[in-house]
Amino acid sequence: MPRSQDSSPRSPDSARRSSPESRPPLAEVGEVALLKVVTVNATGAFLDWGRPKDLLLPFGEQDFRPAVGKSVLVKINVDEQGRPVASMRLDRFVKDEAEGLAAGDAVTLVIGDRTELGVKAVVEHRFWGLVYRDEYQAVGSRPPRRGERLTGYVKRVRDDGRLDLTLQPLGGARRDLAGERIMAALDDGQGFLALNDKSPASAIKARLGISKNAFKQAIGGLYRQRRIRLEAAGIRRVEPGADPGVE
Repeated sequence: MPRSQDSSPRSPDSARRSSPESRPPLAEVGEVALLKVVTVNATGAFLDWGRPKDLLLPFGEQDFRPAVGKSVLVKINVDEQGRPVASMRLDRFVKDEAEGLAAGDAVTLVIGDRTELGVKAVVEHRFWGLVYRDEYQAVGSRPPRRGERLTGYVKRVRDDGRLDLTLQPLGGARRDLAGERIMAALDDGQGFLALNDKSPASAIKARLGISKNAFKQAIGGLYRQRRIRLEAAGIRRVEPGADPGVE
């Protein structure tokens, strides 16, 4: 019996990556992802998305002609025949005006291009948002990388529907996260952490990955809960029932 033919465009490199040991997919239909170009031919560019058949990026969906080995940020859709295809023209599929989101919501971010104010990000694979520079400087020394997938939070929904984003939880959730990191660091340090409210912000960020303001709020809450004792050289975990005191 003759073997049936697959009419979908196929990269010559697809067979090389087709093996019984399948890899986890790098992205799904409907998502935005940074994917590497593995082949360019007369049909278009083909991207490795962690599946046996590479993903077609047609010439008509390219903003520029990507070379083999380069990575491109694309939205994965389906064509009229139901086949998955990629597009670099994100503005056709990602909206400026968000719907169904509110301040404080946790969201999936895919980082896009840098701007004068910070970095653009695709929110939930559907909307554009902006992470201002001071937001990511509060939690790390480098800006998020293009194509990086992160958990973020809606800081504000503007009147025009555009989103301001943050990489830290808001309000009480933010304090809870900082408190969890402090308690974990105390566990690692056998009950002692050599940081206090007079420590440099850079030292707090390097050790815990949180801002000094979040650290101070968290240790205040932990002290009121009688979970830590404040000492000159740092903070110490208090065992249940003990007097926290101050040294």
